[in-house]
Amino acid sequence: MPDRRAPRGKPGKSSATKTARPAPSSAAGGDGAKSARPAPSARAGGERAAPRAARPAASPPPGAAAAGRLAVRKTYKLFIGGAFPRSESGRSFPVTAPDGTLLAHVALASRKDARDAVVAARKAFPGWSGATAYNRGQVLYRVAEMLEGRAAQFTDEVFVAENGDREDAAADVARAIDRWVWYAGWPDKVAQVAGGANAVAGPYFNLSVPEPTGVVAVLAPPAAGLLGLVSVLAPVIATGNAAVLLASGPAVLAAVSLAEVLATSDVPGGVVNVLTGRPAELAPVLAAHAGVNAIDLTGADPAGRAELERLAAGNVKRVFAAGPARAAGARAAGARAEGGRAAGARAEDWVAEDGADEDWAAPPGLSRMLAFLEIKTVWHPVGT
Repeated sequence: MPDRRAPRGKPGKSSATKTARPAPSSAAGGDGAKSARPAPSARAGGERAAPRAARPAASPPPGAAAAGRLAVRKTYKLFIGGAFPRSESGRSFPVTAPDGTLLAHVALASRKDARDAVVAARKAFPGWSGATAYNRGQVLYRVAEMLEGRAAQFTDEVFVAENGDREDAAADVARAIDRWVWYAGWPDKVAQVAGGANAVAGPYFNLSVPEPTGVVAVLAPPAAGLLGLVSVLAPVIATGNAAVLLASGPAVLAAVSLAEVLATSDVPGGVVNVLTGRPAELAPVLAAHAGVNAIDLTGADPAGRAELERLAAGNVKRVFAAGPARAAGARAAGARAEGGRAAGARAEDWVAEDGADEDWAAPPGLSRMLAFLEIKTVWHPVGT
């Protein structure tokens, strides 16, 4: 009888055929055909590593994990009523660095967008002004926390917009965050500074109480970056006002990112509305709008400032026009009164009207907060 313990092969194949096969590669699933492939490199991705390495070296954009990855381009929109709409006109405009490099295309706000922003601000004003001062301070401090978490992003945007030194950009962002914290501490303290009990002759209590003005249009300085934006916006909302911020120039990049921070913080929608566009087109609309109670002309063009003040006077709007340019205008007027070279003095002194030469790094005062407060005087008889 045959020996049943001998190895038995499959029909048509002998055991010698199996032993003659080439050894499979170390890759999982290797057979005779796969073993002929070149061994994958140690880099994850196997055979894809070689084509990637062959690409020309380039510095990865912010947020890109590796060289050669296309960055997700940011779409810069408006910020109205807590949402991010595109301009109703569908227009956009290019933003360039000082050396002419194209940075982005930003939504170009129209006059209707400005009117929509005023409507949103008026709707949000009662709730924001009616909140306790302590609660407003907490909300503003939360914004500072969000700014701190995105400091690297703001540094990149300020750096490319101003084409300067990265360390200087980081220092400006740090000062902007510190300034926001400074203003966050004022909502429950400004009443003690601007208000108080008045001594009167008679059996009465006489009290002065500061109240927010209402909706404030703010023309941001176009060349001051994040620090300039914070310096003109924070005092407006810290005192309980609602704001319509008009940003232009390189500052629009930081303005839209600041709007994203406000949208994801505790600031109610509509308290801050951010428009990006041409001040020559939108500033007269805001100055003449009856729904705007005050306007900050810090970033106004010197050629159009007088016209904006005239439009604001048409509806008795409060105008804030402090700064080096305003002081320069007063000096020019004095030179004219003294019979000096008025034309030359005015031409020289009004060069920095857009706030570019204002020292934004200097410690802030109370003038911007007090400018947008109304003082209500209350008389109450002394009872027994």
